[in-house]
Amino acid sequence: MLQVQFIRENKETVLAGLAKRNFADAENIVKKVLDTDENRRATQVALDDILAESNKLSKEIGGLFKSGEIQKANILKEKTSKLKEDSKTITEQLNTLAEDLQALLYQIPNIPHASVKAGNSEEDNEKIFSEGTIPNLGENALPHWELAKKYDIIDFELGNKITGAGFPVYKGKGARLQRALINYFLDKNIEAGYKEYQVPHLVNTASATATGQLPDKDGQMYHATEDNLFLIPTAEVPITNMFRGDLLQETDFPITATGYTPCFRREAGSYGAHVRGLNRLHQFDKVEIVRIEHPNNSYNALNDMVEHIKNILRELKLPYRILRLCGGDTGFTAALTFDFELFSTAQDRWLEISSASNFETFQANRLKLRFKNADGKSKLAHTLNGSSLALPRVLAGILENYQTADGIKIPDVLVPYCGFSIIN
Repeated sequence: MLQVQFIRENKETVLAGLAKRNFADAENIVKKVLDTDENRRATQVALDDILAESNKLSKEIGGLFKSGEIQKANILKEKTSKLKEDSKTITEQLNTLAEDLQALLYQIPNIPHASVKAGNSEEDNEKIFSEGTIPNLGENALPHWELAKKYDIIDFELGNKITGAGFPVYKGKGARLQRALINYFLDKNIEAGYKEYQVPHLVNTASATATGQLPDKDGQMYHATEDNLFLIPTAEVPITNMFRGDLLQETDFPITATGYTPCFRREAGSYGAHVRGLNRLHQFDKVEIVRIEHPNNSYNALNDMVEHIKNILRELKLPYRILRLCGGDTGFTAALTFDFELFSTAQDRWLEISSASNFETFQANRLKLRFKNADGKSKLAHTLNGSSLALPRVLAGILENYQTADGIKIPDVLVPYCGFSIIN
């Protein structure tokens, strides 16, 4: 979340950033934040004054008792009793104001980076890069869900029987290709300097709140209510929360991490042809990269992440493009996001397969993730994350773009991981 001091000192910048996002009622909520914070600070001053007065009287009472002036001491004790009652009341008011302030701050998204353009939706995103050749498959090209059935490698009906729509079963060479992609992505990330972690697939409320999933995306989270735990929507959540509450040194940067996890998203209200097959699932596999960076280097790190993902797609020889998201399409917690999309030839559409984002201090403020700078002062770190990569649509792109009359060829770089070169 944004820091109150930043909002107070940069009100117009905040309002301009929220305008880029088309954030409704920005003026009103910013005013509420500032008014609540002013009230909180005034209440804190009143409490400090009472506590100071109480401490002063306590010392005087001690002196009076020592000098035998019992009556005067008892009069002052009555005053301290009243001050204690007042301090209790004001402390309760202060706690309520702090809770109200935090609830208001949770409603405000991150301020977009200066390079982010205003816009209403994905239609306004900027295409900044494209690479690869879109294959000409001819009129008989099949979408991946038909290829999955033809070669018996993914069973959507069986997943529906076991659980419901959006939970496919991978079979035979389909399962092996899925596992090959996971291992390949992890190996590429490790080679690039990311440390691998295996993390829990359930997180507590503090973790889901710290990275911004709660309360913003409460409706998309699977909630194990009896234990009050949440199934993760991405490995970003547990990996980033490994550093929650840490005080780092400048020499600790950069912190780089990668991990594979299944991901769970309710995706409420998702229906129609655009979610058919692997296009949108409730459970899917993803390999994530996370970075904790010094603020001075976070945008260089974001560029490094983008180049890293590009190199993976080059090795897979898949046609892709990169979009810089507009304000209206940028995620709640992100300051700047680059989306990677690959072209699904059989569907004749672009499919999002990765996002690389810099959250600047937005997550770190919730995480209380700080570092000591050269002057010995505690500052908020910057957090970043990216998918490298999300598997369902990458798998869909491979099945569709590598289909031939003889079967589905396996990208050369994956053959050692799969143990076969064609699905037929």
